[in-house]
Amino acid sequence: MDQRIINLYDRFTHGGMSRRAFLDKLTQLAGSTAAAAALLPLLQNDYAKAAIVPANDDRLNSQRVAFDSAKGKIDGYLTRLKGDAKRPVVLVIHENRGLNPHLEDVARRFALEGFLAYAIDLLSLVGGTPPNEDEARALHPKMNQDDAVAALVAAVDFLKKHPESTGKVGAVGYCFGGLMVNRLAAASPELDAGVAYYGRQIPAAQVPNIRAPLLLHYAENDEGVNAGIAAYEEALKANNKRYTIHIYPGTQHAFNNDTGAARYNKAAADLAFERTIAFFRENLGAPPRGA
Repeated sequence: MDQRIINLYDRFTHGGMSRRAFLDKLTQLAGSTAAAAALLPLLQNDYAKAAIVPANDDRLNSQRVAFDSAKGKIDGYLTRLKGDAKRPVVLVIHENRGLNPHLEDVARRFALEGFLAYAIDLLSLVGGTPPNEDEARALHPKMNQDDAVAALVAAVDFLKKHPESTGKVGAVGYCFGGLMVNRLAAASPELDAGVAYYGRQIPAAQVPNIRAPLLLHYAENDEGVNAGIAAYEEALKANNKRYTIHIYPGTQHAFNNDTGAARYNKAAADLAFERTIAFFRENLGAPPRGA
């Protein structure tokens, strides 16, 4: 697909233009209204494809679980293999469209690897994630990001104390969630590991506060996010932080999201997931795989 079209969709999804302006520009780039209509399903997320691990998978126990924070009650989705074993925790942080079926499925993937996985709904701060993606995207900017960081710090504390937790908590986030992983690492001395997928970086002045090791996944074609990599790496090095950076050739922003056909890259997503699991096993401890 034409890189200009993918860049246009990125601008739209990150709040750079209205839906009407996006559709008008897409029509121009595609050459006709019919061509634009054919491209749209390839660009948009199709949550019917979200259930790589079915929601009713009989290997798992899954339910909605809320916790209290200084910013109010925060909702989320907790999933893990059946059984009584204590497990290291993976806190899953969503993109800029809240806790949707895709992110619940991502949590189930971590659960099948033996982790206690909790996909948080930070849009709880503004009423909760609506079922419609456009409504969720419109609601996202109304959420105060500092409040979101405070909620994540509280989530780490909640998950460390959870009766099924070993007390080791890592976080993984995608796009907006990647930024939140970077911010959480600087805000919470209790975080044990952080994995950011194509997440924007934090200012160098905040880097000294980071204690957790970081694994940073980036797409090759992601101008806005990648513009901050060099300065972030320089600050991480200068402060002797533990980090690893991977840039995946030929990929687009959101290459991990298999519900969006135009940008999903299976090879890169699979490799990044393998690296993420190995990183969490190293820094959180190897989880039990069965009941």
